[in-house]
Amino acid sequence: MVSKQSQQPYDKTAIPGHDPEITSTDPGTPMGEYMRKHWHPVCLSEELTDVPKAIRILGEDLVAFRDRSGTIGVLQRHCSHRGTSLEYGIIQPKGIRCCYHGWVYDVDGTILEMPAEPEDSKIYETIYHGAYPAFERAGLVFAYMGPPEEKPDFPEYDFYRFPEGTKLVPCSNIYPCNWLQAYENIMDHIHAAILHNNMTVKSVDQAVKNGLTFSDAFTSALPILDWERTRNGHGMCFIAGRRVNDDVIWVRHSELIFPNASHVGSLFTSANESRHSTVCMSRWHVPVDDENMIIFGWRHFNEEIDRYGEGREEDCGYDKIDFLDGQCERPYEIGQRAPGDWEVINSQRTIAVHAMENPGSSDVGVYMCRRLLRKLVRGEAGSDTTRPMSENREQTLHSFGQDSTLRMPRQPDPESELKAIKEMGRKVYAIMAKADAVASAERMAFVKARLDELDGGLQDAAE
Repeated sequence: MVSKQSQQPYDKTAIPGHDPEITSTDPGTPMGEYMRKHWHPVCLSEELTDVPKAIRILGEDLVAFRDRSGTIGVLQRHCSHRGTSLEYGIIQPKGIRCCYHGWVYDVDGTILEMPAEPEDSKIYETIYHGAYPAFERAGLVFAYMGPPEEKPDFPEYDFYRFPEGTKLVPCSNIYPCNWLQAYENIMDHIHAAILHNNMTVKSVDQAVKNGLTFSDAFTSALPILDWERTRNGHGMCFIAGRRVNDDVIWVRHSELIFPNASHVGSLFTSANESRHSTVCMSRWHVPVDDENMIIFGWRHFNEEIDRYGEGREEDCGYDKIDFLDGQCERPYEIGQRAPGDWEVINSQRTIAVHAMENPGSSDVGVYMCRRLLRKLVRGEAGSDTTRPMSENREQTLHSFGQDSTLRMPRQPDPESELKAIKEMGRKVYAIMAKADAVASAERMAFVKARLDELDGGLQDAAE
């Protein structure tokens, strides 16, 4: 028993420092250098207009633009001549012109013009402006900010294309906090059954009005959780099992692919609406600096995932729903009465202090995430076992993100129920692991066939 005297806060007024090895991402930091060896979204395509866009990514001031030929540029912000910000630059048919002395830079940093210098100036040969490889896709602008000789291919996942007719809709949300506390929140799946139900919502009417309610299967009981390392430590996923009814359970995986990508299953559907569905949302948790970050992502809309009906995709679905990431636009009092991810993540301090935490058994996933990231930045992880893409891009990458419903009768006692659901979750995980070796276009059929072998066919149970 803790004495009342020891419960006084006087001895807790000293706040330790944060964990810079995995929270700091500026140039030269361990995590910053690791992150720079991957592609990141840096802005939305719609933000590139007839004027440049000043951005800050991984602690570096940059400017993004689309020149009049349609080519994307992501350059260091300050002109190599006298340091004027290129956010005031003039977009050219090719490249961007500094407003101060007229130097023109191509998207690769090559100097194209210097109006006040002779045509044979050696500056053309000796100076180049800092520029990062960049491109745009489905409304997001991506850049690679690492060593040129280590630039990887952009990872092409099957759910960017499959099922046929999939539409990727871009979205972004600003968080005034460190990148890691938003990222690791995905592995804290227990919060979905607590934060997003009436346990913490002070006004049920307000919760419904603001779209705060998940399906009953999400919130009626705590999920039975397990976690697994993926890609030889270059990723991880949670395995969440829930009871839907006396005959059916729901197994959900969401995967983190390090350093900062995440692939999440369906959000708002009833758990037993489909036999098996893939990723609903792809996101990158991109550091602006150590105290700010932006979630860039795609919502996936297709016949499997989009439960809203035609036209709803224009709202981007997820970031217009208050309880996820749109909290910054809500009045403070509404956030107090119906808090969501945005409130709780930002309220953990601008940079969460890990040394002050008192973790419980439900925090295994969060601490596993931190441990794996630490191994990666220290160079202690094994090689990435992600299968390579084919040259013609027909063989795309695979993710563990998914939702499946399975036939499994309710067990006679809580202990047996917990064990049986956890074992079924592991079996679904094993199916998803085997699907990695299957051709991209055939993976869905492969998984569904293995699920039928596992439980005898969900449709039979319904009949």
